Amino acid sequence: MAKSKVTAADFARLYDGFNAAVSRFDCGRKCAPLNGGEPVCCSTQNAVPVVHTVEFDLLKSRTDLWTRFKPYDYATRQIVDELTSDCTAIQCSGARHCERDNRTIACRGFPFYPYITREREFVGLGTYWVFEDRCWMMSNLDLVDVAYIEEFYATYEKLFALDASEHRTYVDFSAAARRVFSRWKREIPVLGRDGRLRIVTPSTGELRLGKRSDYPKASPFRNEREYRAAVAEAGGELPKAGLKAA
Repeated sequence: MAKSKVTAADFARLYDGFNAAVSRFDCGRKCAPLNGGEPVCCSTQNAVPVVHTVEFDLLKSRTDLWTRFKPYDYATRQIVDELTSDCTAIQCSGARHCERDNRTIACRGFPFYPYITREREFVGLGTYWVFEDRCWMMSNLDLVDVAYIEEFYATYEKLFALDASEHRTYVDFSAAARRVFSRWKREIPVLGRDGRLRIVTPSTGELRLGKRSDYPKASPFRNEREYRAAVAEAGGELPKAGLKAA
């Protein structure tokens, strides 16, 4: 297999072009009360960040925010043991110490991945469905800013051009999504380049333009009453009024 051409300098350029906020709302303040006070995307208890080793090299040259991840159970040891030589599992110092300019591509992209069709065409932003019960943004896709979507697209198109293995990874992941959603008898929501919702029929891969009623809503984010009850059960504190991002 050909060696990846991507370098630390490439990642620095990718960072420069991917700074838009996912939404004008601070979604982390919505999910944090359900996740021990931290946004779901900022804790290795929920997901272990895996990056190109050269991306980690770049981060180490810019900040002390990131360190090599230390497995804490069987599942996380498996993640580390199965990594290829050009990838590294890392962890940050937590949301309270976040440096926006030094977030990984994965951090900037969460909760989205590049959805790729059976014909291997990058057509939209899919969501990491395993987090739908903990990520408020996934139940509020209509609030995702088009500027963010445009930067997401541009970043991953450049990354795919630099490293064909990245494209193959998401070809495979998108196929896995179609299998999962087909078993669930659910359609896949995808945000197109123009910010409009597309719906994928997983059994055929066919896309159609979504309607307002197609935007997904997952418990406990289906309504405010359900959300408040979930926060109370988790022992969290409801966010104060006003969710606009800084």
